[in-house]
Amino acid sequence: MSLDLDTRQRAILQEMGLRIWLPAPVVADAMPDAAAAPLAARASPSAARITPAAPENTNKKVAAHEVNTGATAHFGLKKSPFPDVQATAARAGGIKAELAHLAWPGLAQTIAACQACALCEGRRAAVLAPLDAPQRADWLVVSEPPDDVDEQAGAPLAGASGQLLDNMLKALGLSRHGGDAASPPTAQAARAASAAYLTPVVKCRPAQPRNPSLGELATCEQYLRREVALVQPKVILALGRFAAQSLLQGSVPDLAGSPLGQLRGQSYQYQGIPVIVSYPPSYLLRSPQNKAMAWVDWCRAQAVLRASA
Repeated sequence: MSLDLDTRQRAILQEMGLRIWLPAPVVADAMPDAAAAPLAARASPSAARITPAAPENTNKKVAAHEVNTGATAHFGLKKSPFPDVQATAARAGGIKAELAHLAWPGLAQTIAACQACALCEGRRAAVLAPLDAPQRADWLVVSEPPDDVDEQAGAPLAGASGQLLDNMLKALGLSRHGGDAASPPTAQAARAASAAYLTPVVKCRPAQPRNPSLGELATCEQYLRREVALVQPKVILALGRFAAQSLLQGSVPDLAGSPLGQLRGQSYQYQGIPVIVSYPPSYLLRSPQNKAMAWVDWCRAQAVLRASA
């Protein structure tokens, strides 16, 4: 299949080695059985759902340098070209009320059914933490928007980026797996010190891949708030410019104009929890010379956590 691109845009994508992919149209609430099965295992029939809202008018043109969401990680935090900030943020208030008392099954079901912004258009499935993710963790890692591999797996950082992240976690004695929802709260709390909960900054990958707008980040940030309340982390790693935008918006002056590199080396706050900004694994795979700097960020996060103990 093909996207609605002109000859020049196709040539640019071909030179970059990017394959043009577009999934078959799907019904908004429908998901393939393979992707829906893990969500159903965590969902409860009584969980609250978000009332579907009319999708916003968004610019469908995909800039070649933005197809890979990590491609501009080392540049400034650019302002979103999508004029939907106020409209989408207004709907975020309704989402917040819906989420206030949801436990894990209800939260998973609500995210899977979400149509609060245009990112849901043509998605195959929402991307959530896997079934074996820890429900309590001292570390919370917020990753970049999901890519095609993540969407197929139904979990964040499922490909080569995830292998790199797992190795970095292992080096600190951490794991994003091994959670057991059936364990008593005392057992989950005991395992929290060696656990890392990983979640994407937004939960959907639109049919025509593009970067999320500021309004869309604000909408999904409501889900992130509920995840933070349930996980109860002691430190948060923001990997990439979109994670930084979502977590630090409103608390860092001129955030949109600040290069990601300038946000490193400091400790911020999100709901009273320390936040450390670093590079996403996808960027480190393209720029391995910066792995050492990323490791410094991770060690800083570990030092901040130990200092707060």
